[in-house]
Amino acid sequence: MTNRRRLVPQIHFGAIVIATLLALPTLAQQDAAPAQPPASSQQQSQQGEAGKDDKNKNQMEQSGTSKDRLFFALPNFLTVENAGQIPPLTAGQKFKVVARSAFDYVEFPWYGFLAGISQAENSEPGYGQGAAGYGKRYGAAFADGTIENFWTSAIFPSVLRQDPRFFQLGKGGFRHRTGYAVSRIFITRSDSGHSQFNASEIFGSAIAAGISTYSYHPHADKTLSNTASVWGSQLGYDTITIVVKEFWPDIRRKISRKKTR
Repeated sequence: MTNRRRLVPQIHFGAIVIATLLALPTLAQQDAAPAQPPASSQQQSQQGEAGKDDKNKNQMEQSGTSKDRLFFALPNFLTVENAGQIPPLTAGQKFKVVARSAFDYVEFPWYGFLAGISQAENSEPGYGQGAAGYGKRYGAAFADGTIENFWTSAIFPSVLRQDPRFFQLGKGGFRHRTGYAVSRIFITRSDSGHSQFNASEIFGSAIAAGISTYSYHPHADKTLSNTASVWGSQLGYDTITIVVKEFWPDIRRKISRKKTR
């Protein structure tokens, strides 16, 4: 039995993200000959963007993490953007930043939204309907995301001495950057800066899928095939998220320029 509660919300979110990414090449072409704003407005826009980039860079160089948010909402604290020489994260820092992301104020309504979709689809019928069913789905969604984040970005990276951060490429064509982002699911950096197999993501998500499936999910879903399905959906969701992280600075700059016009 496929864990539809886990798959449906991610498919909905993934569809939105993919649609946004598919629009990027068109947006890039439109920017080839943009309508020039007044000189003063253009200078203010450039100065504002430069100031934000310098602030983000200083924050990254000092702490190794950022305060950035995807779409100005979802935590994006483990993404490295336009940073120079930054220090590796200690085990304590890895756990701290994951905890900061997992229990960020935005996560509570986000999981409520996912639980609402799951309730509407009546995925995992064993949870039932009504307030009790919604509460169980909400708790399961929150636990699923939190467990996976800790295993893939804190526990395994600390044990294996791997860097849980995503280092943006930020240059090249759309396909090249997309390919790079997708490859980060399988390739990561060690704390010393060397490229290696991303065991933290692959094995961490597998363990998280097993824990969640065989502990608090309905009995009917506690099967090996369902665990494998959940593992696959987690890897797919993480892949989409990394691609979004690669192109988020481009989207953010476009939004900022539109606001100043």
